[in-house]
Amino acid sequence: MRSTAVRTPRKSVLIAAVACGLLLAATVPTSANVPVPASEIPAGTPDVLLTDQASKRVLLLDGGRRAWEPGADPAVVRWAFSPVGDARYADLEPDASWVHPSEAKVRTRRGRTYVLTVASFGFAAVVEYPSGRRYWGDALSPGTIRDNPHSIELLPDGNVAVAGSTGGLVRLYAASRGPADVPYATYPLKDAHGLQWDAGRRVLWALGGDRLVALRVGGTAARPALDEAFAVRLPTPHGHDLGQVAGDPDRLWVSSGSAVYQYVKSTGAFVRDYPGAAGISRARVKAVGDDPATGQVISTVPEPGLGETWWTRTVAVHLPDGRYRLADGGVYKARWWTPSRVRPPLHADGTAGAVQADGAGRAAAPGAVP
Repeated sequence: MRSTAVRTPRKSVLIAAVACGLLLAATVPTSANVPVPASEIPAGTPDVLLTDQASKRVLLLDGGRRAWEPGADPAVVRWAFSPVGDARYADLEPDASWVHPSEAKVRTRRGRTYVLTVASFGFAAVVEYPSGRRYWGDALSPGTIRDNPHSIELLPDGNVAVAGSTGGLVRLYAASRGPADVPYATYPLKDAHGLQWDAGRRVLWALGGDRLVALRVGGTAARPALDEAFAVRLPTPHGHDLGQVAGDPDRLWVSSGSAVYQYVKSTGAFVRDYPGAAGISRARVKAVGDDPATGQVISTVPEPGLGETWWTRTVAVHLPDGRYRLADGGVYKARWWTPSRVRPPLHADGTAGAVQADGAGRAAAPGAVP
């Protein structure tokens, strides 16, 4: 069930949109304070998965090398993905929809590893790693930023959620039914930017422009439904990135237009009491996340003078401070490559589960959900 394409002039619409987070035009520091030489990269540092809008690819890059120059040294690229020219994705019109890839994250399910990716001009897919085979895909208003996919999540039952910022929506597709043209449920969320499945509380967290929402998944895997279980207003506006704190199941990473918080699920508080907050919490953070094995945090912030105002060539590392640099890049988001550490456990019945209700039949706050 593909959205109807509405063709609009790409350049003029793109400039006007919140599309890739055109917020706060002020110059912002783009790297950590004191770069760590490559020889001092902590043992066990993962590789880095990122969206490079300059080359229109998702890249998995060597985490043991601080300087990435794919043109001069192709070996720094562990894996790359682009749907353009790939017959398996032809129906998604990648020539039109694969413009400004904005998200890439890794998930595992039933022994397989997947890269989840979306692009601003409509492309959304779950791609098997390393084969590139398609698990599921859709094009939301291909060739336009009418919906502007910004994030994507794979649920334990095999269904897929997509957040569209310009469209102000969260869609949950019945991807367990097949790779295309499946039913979906929609939840309206203004400026939707982030998604994160919570296996412990059995909710889908969704980040909008001014609030964080826990969504209850209902219906069946074949015909899913979404409704709000709980919502909280952000302490500062322009919510952007959302993810699980790898070292603490009670916390979520939440970036806004001006700061990076951790949301404590059990208390409902947004805090900046985490290690390294002084360097991590800054304006315009497009992606942030930690590695549970080494404790390192990764983040991206736009830097001036590149092809688009939301691009960077620097991927900052914190705890200890360091940085990666992609030659000729146009990076938007970067994530640690930790497939073995992000698997959402399946429930006994194979479904996504539901939020428990209190005695009056109301949805309980996420902190009260076991």
